[in-house]
Amino acid sequence: MYESKTRDVIVRVEPEFLSEQSSPEDNRFIWAYTVEIENKSAEDLQVIKRYWKIADRNGQVQEVCGEGVVGEMPKLKPGETFRYTSGAPLSAPSGIMMGSYGMKTEAGEEYDVAIPAFSLDSPFEPRSIN
Repeated sequence: MYESKTRDVIVRVEPEFLSEQSSPEDNRFIWAYTVEIENKSAEDLQVIKRYWKIADRNGQVQEVCGEGVVGEMPKLKPGETFRYTSGAPLSAPSGIMMGSYGMKTEAGEEYDVAIPAFSLDSPFEPRSIN
């Protein structure tokens, strides 16, 4: 599991390669990733936007941005956690994802929370020790 903390918000990500949905002979590699956003602050927060940068080992980069997450703009009271699962397709057997969530306080302040960079490794990618 990957984790980062910005101010008093913790973001955890756990990726999983989906072999049954992938087709290496067609250069289609699919991952699911589960995200937890935990509000450790003393104020209510709302996730208002997301930004993802997804790069595969061949240098192909995709950027995804938009409102909320998985069609929602979840509100988190102090101590609450929002959890969701989404997916990412690549045309290569490995890659990396990173990004940020735009948060908004009850007072209207907006700031970005880092999503930790995490690797997307399939069993079709040879591993080496450097």
